[in-house]
Amino acid sequence: MPPKAPRFATADDTTPTLRRLPWGWAGLVVALGLLLLVQLVLADRARLAGDANWRPRLELACGVLGCDLPPWHSPDDFRVTTREVQPHPTVPGVLLITASFRNDARWAQAWPVLEIALQDLDGQALGLRRFQPVEYLGSPPASPLIAPGQSASATLEILDPGKRAVAFTFDFH
Repeated sequence: MPPKAPRFATADDTTPTLRRLPWGWAGLVVALGLLLLVQLVLADRARLAGDANWRPRLELACGVLGCDLPPWHSPDDFRVTTREVQPHPTVPGVLLITASFRNDARWAQAWPVLEIALQDLDGQALGLRRFQPVEYLGSPPASPLIAPGQSASATLEILDPGKRAVAFTFDFH
């Protein structure tokens, strides 16, 4: 009589095989895979929220799951609609700069930092300064975000750099 193999080495009807697993296990594996994918996307949502293709999906997911997204940030979507640089009417040696701008982004975004650069006739920079929203609005904004299509006005007083400054550029950060 040949020696009997140990029980773990023999196949019997009680040993599960991959073919005998019920569909419930396969469904569980798929569900856990999808859950992992959702967790990965939510963990990286701050970076993905800056992508116009991902943002609507993330807003929907966060609406359901109760998570938050950072504000949209696209400084290139701010447009200067009017601007004027003139001598201050009451303070000698000071320029009064007024400008209006609009948020042309599809989503609300944080108030931008306004950059004003002064150049001479050759295009050389004479000065550059960045203004925080509280500085160009005169007070903290009523809302932390500027809505799509919303316009705002900025008023600034800067020292007059003299006749060398012939050009002013406005940029947003």
